[in-house]
Amino acid sequence: MAEYISKLQQLLEEGEFVVCSEMGPPIGADPDFIRKKADFLKGYVDAVNITDNQTAIVRMSSIAAAKIAADEGLEMIIQATGRDRNRIGIQSDLLGASALGLRNVLCLTGDHQCFGMDEGAKNVFDLDSVSMLSAARSMVDDGILLNGKEMDFPPKLFLGGAANPFADPFELHMMKVEKKVEVGMEFIQTQAIYNLEKFDRWMEEVRRRGIHEKCYIMAGILPTKSVKALRMMKKHVAGMDVPDEIIERMDRAEDKKEEGVRMAVDIIEHVRKIEGVRGIHLMPVAWEEITPRVVEEAGLYPRPEVSER
Repeated sequence: MAEYISKLQQLLEEGEFVVCSEMGPPIGADPDFIRKKADFLKGYVDAVNITDNQTAIVRMSSIAAAKIAADEGLEMIIQATGRDRNRIGIQSDLLGASALGLRNVLCLTGDHQCFGMDEGAKNVFDLDSVSMLSAARSMVDDGILLNGKEMDFPPKLFLGGAANPFADPFELHMMKVEKKVEVGMEFIQTQAIYNLEKFDRWMEEVRRRGIHEKCYIMAGILPTKSVKALRMMKKHVAGMDVPDEIIERMDRAEDKKEEGVRMAVDIIEHVRKIEGVRGIHLMPVAWEEITPRVVEEAGLYPRPEVSER
């Protein structure tokens, strides 16, 4: 039924190279914060992630923020993490998202609460990303909750997850990607890519295992505008791989912002040529206004419209 197919799913099924981006909700209840960010992205991306209390910091809920942005005309991807909710809360949120017309969900385990500012907060982690995907798949395909209860009106969702091509041990993380696909993941958004050589090798293994034929893969792109940010990611962000030559390139640049755009475009041009990469996921942290330039200079504008189904 066409009304249940998300725009993102339809574009991928039609073979388009998709462009996704990301938006962080405010630490507060101002809906105009979301509307202003939406203005930077409208017409330049096919879908936008709304993060779910990223780095374990309290923010406007992913579903509420996504609904505000959707009303502004954006295709949204809600994030759902297992850190803050048990299986009751997660399944309830998925039903609510579907009822609001939010069809795309990125299922994540979530950052540990130690990254945030609430020392007394208790992690839940009743479901991790794999078990959340499995539960959501059963809800969508079979109309059955984890407790075995059948639903009169199952949710209609396009289910995604994350993958880190740079995390060790390599084999263990690749097995986890395969497990996610096995239980129902339909699209992947990867960790931000700076080490192209290592990403190429990861994609070679993805193709060898046939993962690219079972799941749509979007390469993570994180435009940055400072040497400090690159060094911080290299030293302190788990799973990030920032080669020294990338840091040196930024350090040499007279205009750091312009170099950040150029670097992002260079990485996009590289990954577009890789068999199995079906799109990009832009993560311009607190720099959403740069998205139109990156998309245009990468030759990805204008964005395609979905066809009638």
